[in-house]
Amino acid sequence: MMTIVVERMYYPNGTNGSLFINDKFICYTIELPWKENEPRNSCIPEGCYAIQKRGSPKFGQHFLITNVPNRSLILIHPANHAKTELQGCIAPVTILTGEGRGELSRKAFTKLKTLVNDKLDRDQKVSLRIKSKQHDNY
Repeated sequence: MMTIVVERMYYPNGTNGSLFINDKFICYTIELPWKENEPRNSCIPEGCYAIQKRGSPKFGQHFLITNVPNRSLILIHPANHAKTELQGCIAPVTILTGEGRGELSRKAFTKLKTLVNDKLDRDQKVSLRIKSKQHDNY
């Protein structure tokens, strides 16, 4: 089983994170700010979730985060600006440029997709653990 860990830092205009697999840093993440799990306006609660493959015309192949309380269709997909491109989803980015903002998301997503698909394609479970981190400067 693979566990993806996202360590979040919360800011007024967005949530930034660091994504690790087996304690190895893979990329950063951006999300909406925490607004009490409000659909389409908030990042999702901290906790553990299962990850599945999903495809759509808009995002191509991406990942679905399952069993999010009071939410549906929470995805991991490329985006560089949380407030204009995300509705509760998580976007991997290569560089953090501000609160809920980053760059080179497709590059980071491709790296993550390769690692996760390797497990899912062999019918291995992949989980996502989201937790908070002490505030640092980004």
